[in-house]
Amino acid sequence: MKIEIKKLPKSLVEIMGTIDTEDFESFRGKAMKHLAEHADLPGFRKGHIPEATLISAIGEMPILEEMAEIAIDSRYPEIIMGNKIDAIGHPSISILKLAKANPFEFKIVTAVVPEIELPDYKKIAGKKTKDTIKVTVEDKEVDDVILNIRKQRAGKAETMGEEGTVIETEIKEENLPALDEEFLKSLGEFKTVDDLKKLLRENMTKEKEQQAKEKRRMEIINAISEETKAELPDILIESELGRMVAQFKHDVSQMGIKFEDYLVHLKKTEEDMKKEWTKDAEARAKTQLIINKIADEEKINPEKADLEKEIDHIMEHYPDADRNRTIGYVEMVMTNEKVLEFLESPTKKGKEKEEEKEVEK
Repeated sequence: MKIEIKKLPKSLVEIMGTIDTEDFESFRGKAMKHLAEHADLPGFRKGHIPEATLISAIGEMPILEEMAEIAIDSRYPEIIMGNKIDAIGHPSISILKLAKANPFEFKIVTAVVPEIELPDYKKIAGKKTKDTIKVTVEDKEVDDVILNIRKQRAGKAETMGEEGTVIETEIKEENLPALDEEFLKSLGEFKTVDDLKKLLRENMTKEKEQQAKEKRRMEIINAISEETKAELPDILIESELGRMVAQFKHDVSQMGIKFEDYLVHLKKTEEDMKKEWTKDAEARAKTQLIINKIADEEKINPEKADLEKEIDHIMEHYPDADRNRTIGYVEMVMTNEKVLEFLESPTKKGKEKEEEKEVEK
């Protein structure tokens, strides 16, 4: 078999192949057997049709086409493994020459994992993390939360308007429940209003810190992404788009709304949404490639025990879930978290790695 490989734009690879006549003919037996097992000819049981009768009934071309399919199925894994082609997705196959007693020529175009050129991500992350995250919760914010709790407890005042319609109006301040001992007990073990305010402030501070942390993580990743060189194949973008649409459909259904009805309300089609989300999908796909590359460079992997614990936890709650997909999903999520943690303190992690090397010596 002769093979010529050429790199194409957008992380695609073109494989031009030729299987010589003798080698190609070796697939005839399998092709004839498969066709005989599936052919439906009057007077013959499937799998018991004489070869001459089958050829006479279906002609030579279907046999050659079946031989071509078997040949490519057989040789494609050899080609990508032998030439170290990191293929992803389903390849596009074209038959260039298919004739009896002739070499078989074909073309395969497949997407491959993109070659990605990372910038100095530690330096970029270091610049973004040089300042400690500081958040403040103002007294007014705490007071506003307490006011909202009192409003929720009181509900809304309803009055009957003209023609029996219900008009909702906000309850006045004097009609809100008082901040007394009884009200505090209804919220928890609080002896004073200050106790309630203290807990609310702590929770609000943690929430703001988490939001600030997520914001900084995105800033780090976006800054790295801007300086990262990579050509993404369409299949990765389409795959990410598929996940985004599936998640959106799930969210809409959770609100008790049919996805089709929601699209009608928006005056859009699913294709319209995909077009609008393509740039975001591309950014997400690139981000995942970056995280995977950093994980590889820094040898970052989740602990096996933690991984198995989380997988078992998910399978316990979702027994019908595909375990292999669950493993892939959990491994990705846990690896992503570890990489982001690394980027939040790259200098510290770098020192730890150097210390480990010294200990090994």
